Amino acid sequence: MGVILKAKDLCKTFSNESVQQHVLKNLNIEIDEGEFAVIMGSSGSGKSTLLYTLSGMERPTLGNIAIRGEEISGYSNDRLAVFRRKNCGFVFQQNYLNDTMTALDNIMVSGLLLSREKKKIAEKTAGLFEKVGLSRDTLHKYPAQLSGGEAQRVAFVRGIINTPSVLFADEPTGALNSKSASQVLDIFTELNTQGQTILMVTHDMKAAIRGSRILYLQDGVILDELRLGAYSPDDDKRPEQLRGFLREMGW
Repeated sequence: MGVILKAKDLCKTFSNESVQQHVLKNLNIEIDEGEFAVIMGSSGSGKSTLLYTLSGMERPTLGNIAIRGEEISGYSNDRLAVFRRKNCGFVFQQNYLNDTMTALDNIMVSGLLLSREKKKIAEKTAGLFEKVGLSRDTLHKYPAQLSGGEAQRVAFVRGIINTPSVLFADEPTGALNSKSASQVLDIFTELNTQGQTILMVTHDMKAAIRGSRILYLQDGVILDELRLGAYSPDDDKRPEQLRGFLREMGW
């Protein structure tokens, strides 16, 4: 397995009238295929901006981004949108499900962006629902009829329905209670063990500890990183390793 995502000399500046805010500063990063990388840092450090820029949702001010060796920084908006559909999956803190559509239809909309085979997409969705612990009845429920944990799992299925090269997650457990958060994190862990590359932003220790690699962002640059290896719930040393690293970072 090689590098699946690479950014070089990445800069992101936001301008507001005469004021410029330099959020990302000549940042370099490489994510390996099959890695579960976690971005941490204090509020305002640029975590979400980095995630959105790496995924092509935000354009960098300067620098280059390549996913699967394909340089995307100079793509037109249309070409970039097509590339994201094929290669990038997204899970956010809010589920962003369409309230007027069933859970199945919310996912079908994403699947049909790449394929017109409705039956195959519906069958794949049903299989993924079972995999993430959702009953088939949930397929035909509307978001208002779902619990927070169920809705987030539906959003998770939507994020992976097109088998993305990289799954980008921004505080995916931030709006969930502890039980639902644990269920969602178990799904992330299982998917990663099957080879899915994941890049997740979080401030939650319980979420971060699932990652194989922790990147600490401060003032728009990666200050340091910690490699934890594959997650195991029986690894008693792992929590203290992460806590110690975060203390060193001043978190």
